[in-house]
Amino acid sequence: MGICSSSCCGGRARDGLYEPVLADSEREAVADLLQYLENRGETDFFSGEPLRALSTLVFSENIDLQRSASLTFAEITERGTKDARISDWSNNVDVREVDRDTLEPILFLLQSPDIEVQRAASAALGNLAVDTENKVLIVQLGGLTPLIRQMMSPNVEVQCNAVGCITNLATHEENKAKIARSGALGPLTRLAKSRDMRVQRNATGALLNMTHSDENRQQLVNAGAIPVLVQLLSSPDVDVQYYCTTALSNIAVDASNRRKLAQSEPKLVQSLVNLMDSTSPKVQCQAALALRNLASDEKYQLDIVRANGLHPLLRLLQSSYLPLILSAVACIRNISIHPLNESPIIETNFLKPLVDLLGSTDNEEIQCHAISTLRNLAASSDRNKALVLDAGAVQKCKQLVLDVPITVQSEMTAAIAVLALSDDLKSHLLNLGVCGVLIPLTHSPSIEVQGNSAAALGNLSSKGESTSPPFKHKLTKPVGDYSIFVQNWTEPQGGIHGYLCRFLQSGDATFQHIAVWTLLQLFESEDKTLIGLIGKAEDIIEHIRSIANRQIEADNEFEDEDEGEVVNLAQRCLELLGQSMSKAHIEG
Repeated sequence: MGICSSSCCGGRARDGLYEPVLADSEREAVADLLQYLENRGETDFFSGEPLRALSTLVFSENIDLQRSASLTFAEITERGTKDARISDWSNNVDVREVDRDTLEPILFLLQSPDIEVQRAASAALGNLAVDTENKVLIVQLGGLTPLIRQMMSPNVEVQCNAVGCITNLATHEENKAKIARSGALGPLTRLAKSRDMRVQRNATGALLNMTHSDENRQQLVNAGAIPVLVQLLSSPDVDVQYYCTTALSNIAVDASNRRKLAQSEPKLVQSLVNLMDSTSPKVQCQAALALRNLASDEKYQLDIVRANGLHPLLRLLQSSYLPLILSAVACIRNISIHPLNESPIIETNFLKPLVDLLGSTDNEEIQCHAISTLRNLAASSDRNKALVLDAGAVQKCKQLVLDVPITVQSEMTAAIAVLALSDDLKSHLLNLGVCGVLIPLTHSPSIEVQGNSAAALGNLSSKGESTSPPFKHKLTKPVGDYSIFVQNWTEPQGGIHGYLCRFLQSGDATFQHIAVWTLLQLFESEDKTLIGLIGKAEDIIEHIRSIANRQIEADNEFEDEDEGEVVNLAQRCLELLGQSMSKAHIEG
């Protein structure tokens, strides 16, 4: 972008009239500027004499001088890329932090009625808006108002530059709320439907940048952006698809917005499912994440399955690209929450790939989502529990659980606890050696891991339905062989004995409840060796007596009910212990 000398020295205007003769200061500024441009590689245009020369042209009444100034600002803020999209300028421009002495002349030029001046000035401002500090200062100096006005220009180039500049400004957290309240969202939403793809890209990019906070998302919804974003999911342009998919994903974080989407956008789920087959990995990824956020609601959990979303999710889950795997497994986790989706997911052959993910990556999020999905799939039926076990889930958990992060341990132990609810699987689980990892995990620094591990041990110990476990499920059939509990009485790491003793004396009502309930199952096992070991464990008996003799205070009805159940269970344990000891004495 050069400066044509004829445009700087008066001459004949386009309407046939002569421009005013240049003032001496203007003529001098033009000469100086031409010289600076000859040595542009060594000139700092943002301070000193070069900036003063530019400012003289800016504040001139001569429109040609203003055009020259705006073109110069556009050129010096670029690095030789004349046609770069504003959304890409962060890769192509040589920008630096500037002060208000540089920005104010450009903002003045933005208010010009001349299209050429507007276009070049907004391009320069968009370049400078790549710098973090400049973003804030531009808004502080009132840059939004002229930019909004330019967005409504009939000139596409002006629109494109103005929208691109706002896109850059909207990447700074400090600016987002100001932009949302400035009146910019309405014009941005309208320009997102522009026939010019550059304008459309920049507008949808700006809308995306406004979706990162609750308040701004609400402003965006109020501006009517949702139907536009949904419509543009079918755009042929990959960038527009990406911006709209990501924006909708962020909008779907809010429950109130999901309700609006459910009421007004019946084609949304199918459009997102289709985009999971995009040739662009970033679009595929965001489509799956958008579906994941929608699947926070029951309606969408079912809708995604009905829209044939499982097969594309399985393909993404089996990808070698980590972000695709993560987005797909996060989505299927939410979908698997609905009981009606358990069998369709299993029948689509998700089990083995989910089990494989547990050991094929060190990514904590992927591991958590995978095992949580397996637990959800096992929740409703013994048949599904058996299929999860047959897929190798427990073997993989046993292999990994002592070495994975605590969050993954929590999910894995919870999954084992759910599988241990199946009467037909208890013996199988015990024979797989799960006690060997569950017992050490009752020492975990995590309360959740301790509780899940103890709950799993309790479920595995269940003899019958005479009592209800303290973890939401009623067990029905006996384990049968309790020899593994005998083998693990003191090992590993203190064994069953140590775990029970610690939980009984913990002071935590839930932990005491689990331990007393588990003890009752062991007493009801009728395994003489096991009952004999318990009877010789004076520390356990002492804690049981202490709980059985506890006085319940009538301060809190719900706590009293829970504590009363624990006391009753402890008293029942003592009764069975007394009967066992008496029987042993008689037989002896």
